[in-house]
Amino acid sequence: MVAGRSSSSRRDARRRLGGALAVLAAGGLVLAGCAGETAETDAAPTASASAAPSSSAPSTSEPGEPAAVVPQGEPMTVAADLVAPWSVAVVGETVLVSERDTGDIREIVKDSTRVVGTVPGVVFGGEGGLLGIAADGDDGLFVSSTGPDGNRVQRFDVSGAPGSLALGDAETLLDGIPSARTHNGGRIAIGPDGMLYVTTGDANVPDLAQDRDSLAGKILRMTPEGAVPADNPFPDSFVYSLGHRNPQGIAWAEDGTLFASEFGQNTWDELNLITPGANYGWPVVEGQGGGADFVDPVQQWSTAEASPSGIAVIEGTVFIANLRGERVRAVPVADPSTATEYYVGELGRIRDVVAAPDGDLWILTGNTDGRGAGPRDGDDRLLTVAVG
Repeated sequence: MVAGRSSSSRRDARRRLGGALAVLAAGGLVLAGCAGETAETDAAPTASASAAPSSSAPSTSEPGEPAAVVPQGEPMTVAADLVAPWSVAVVGETVLVSERDTGDIREIVKDSTRVVGTVPGVVFGGEGGLLGIAADGDDGLFVSSTGPDGNRVQRFDVSGAPGSLALGDAETLLDGIPSARTHNGGRIAIGPDGMLYVTTGDANVPDLAQDRDSLAGKILRMTPEGAVPADNPFPDSFVYSLGHRNPQGIAWAEDGTLFASEFGQNTWDELNLITPGANYGWPVVEGQGGGADFVDPVQQWSTAEASPSGIAVIEGTVFIANLRGERVRAVPVADPSTATEYYVGELGRIRDVVAAPDGDLWILTGNTDGRGAGPRDGDDRLLTVAVG
C-alpha cells in the first residue's frame, strides 16, 4: 500500500474504499475489544511502562506540515484466528492478509476470513515463507515470498467480487534474491513515485550487505513490470540502498521522505531515513557511529525493546510494529529522534502496522509464528484503532 500519499489522494482512497469498511462493520467484523532480532528472538521483552493514549497529538510539526497523530483508546479486533500473518493490503474494496507459514492469501469477509488463493512454490521454514503483499490497483497483487531458488517478487491478478475473490497465475518479476532461515527482509510497497520497493535481508551472510552486486541486505527499487528504473542510483541495478541487515518496514511521509525499520544483531535496532545510493553500514557498524562512510539511523533502540517489523506513516507520525518489544512506537516525522510507546505487552508480538483507507491505524499481531510466549485468545488478529 502507498504509505506517503498526499492528503487529496488519501481522501480519494477513503471514498473509494469506504464501502468496504462499512461492509466490515455491518457484518459484525469488530469482534472484541482488547484488554487494557536479532533473528526475531523469543526472549521476553524488558519491562517498560506504556504511554497513556493521548486525546491530542503532540505539536511537533511546522506550519503547513501534517500534524503528528497518536492512537485514541484501545484497539478493536477486525479479524481473528489468523496463522502467522505477515502483511496487509487493500485490493479494490477488499482487505487481504498474507500468512507466512501457510502460503495463503486471505480476504476478510464479514465475521470471518476465506482463502483467496495459495501462493505456489513457497518454501517454508524459520523466517522464510509468504511475506509482504502490496496492491497493484484494484485488480492485482504484488507478493514477496521465499521460493525454491531464493526470495522472489511476483505479481498476481485478483478477480471476482468481494467475498469470492480468486488469485490468478504468478508472473515472476524478480527471483534469485538470497534467502535463509533468517534475515529475509520481505516487505514490499509501491512508492509515491509509482515504483515497487522491496526490502531484502543479508540471508545470514553479513558481507553480502556491502556487495553492490548482490541483492541481499538491500532496499531494491523496480518498475511495476520488474525492470530497473533508469533513475536508480547505480546503473543497471535494482539496488536503491545498501548496508542493511534485515529491514522489514518501509513507508513514506507526505513530502516523499522514505523511512525504513531494521533489525540489528545484538545491540541496536534502527529507524533509518533512506536516500538513494546511501550505505547504512551493516556489518561494519550496527546502530549510530558509522562515521563519514555510512549513514546513521535517526533513532535506535536496544534489541530487547524493539525488533521492528512493519511501519506506516499517517499524517505526521511514523508508526512502528515491534515483535520482541511487544509495542507500537509513534515517531513524529518532524522530529524522528523521539518516540512514544503504546500498548506495551498488551497485544503480544506485533508484526505490522498499516495506514487504513479511512485514516485509522491497523495493527497485525504475530503471536502464532512459534516465537515469544505464544498465542493469546483469538490470535493472531488484525486490529483497528483511531488516531488523532
